Amino acid sequence: MAIELFSIGTELVLGQIQDTNAHWIAQQVLQLGGELRRVTMLRDDFDEMTEALDASIQRETALILMTGGLGPTPDDMTVAVVASLIGTKPIVCDETIAEYRKRREMSENDPLNEALTKMATVPETAEVLQNPAGWAPCISVSHQQSTLMMMPGPPREMKAVFETHIQPLIVERYRAEISTARVFVNMFEAEVSPLMQKVMERHPDVYLKAYVALREVGGNMMPVDLVSTSSDKEESENQLELAINYFQELVLESGKSFSYEDEQS
Repeated sequence: MAIELFSIGTELVLGQIQDTNAHWIAQQVLQLGGELRRVTMLRDDFDEMTEALDASIQRETALILMTGGLGPTPDDMTVAVVASLIGTKPIVCDETIAEYRKRREMSENDPLNEALTKMATVPETAEVLQNPAGWAPCISVSHQQSTLMMMPGPPREMKAVFETHIQPLIVERYRAEISTARVFVNMFEAEVSPLMQKVMERHPDVYLKAYVALREVGGNMMPVDLVSTSSDKEESENQLELAINYFQELVLESGKSFSYEDEQS
């Protein structure tokens, strides 16, 4: 039931704009209990986008999330790529057009410009989920074993679409409980890594991550996060506690110091 995320936009790949969307989505997926296994940035290139998305489908990714490429300019080609990939054609969504007219208090006879029409264009077989904060809708299609969901790129719109349409889907599919803790060890990364691996081997549903860059300035204590995942909240908390205890035992056996986050404040 893996999730993969594709951030689409040449400006992201070139570093002209920071991909804050991916950081925010990754946090949300973790908190909701989903398994995000890959985050990829793609240029606005038809062939490159097709190749990357097709590879994700061939990996049998359950949920493929995309941000960007739904705007009115020629380099916005997410809909065209996905339609081609799943073997269908792009069409104008009448429901989205009606939503445009309603929001802008337009009559049926008022003409729509090309930009609005393009943002209302979706793959023919898509489920269209309206955007509560903007114009380009959230678009969902199913192909083989994957569900592909396209979100607009502007962060305010992306967050509104995610919370309205995608968050409930992840909760329904995964229903996982997450428990987290941060501890501190006075060890170098090379020293602590083998101990972290031992903990994860004994407790495979607990993930450990050391943050070398967050080591205290002028100090020796390095933070290590533990993330426990389970379908049951109590089980998640229990296995987190067991993992912390085992990690502490290993660190102390190495002659090093171990402390909890609240002991650092």
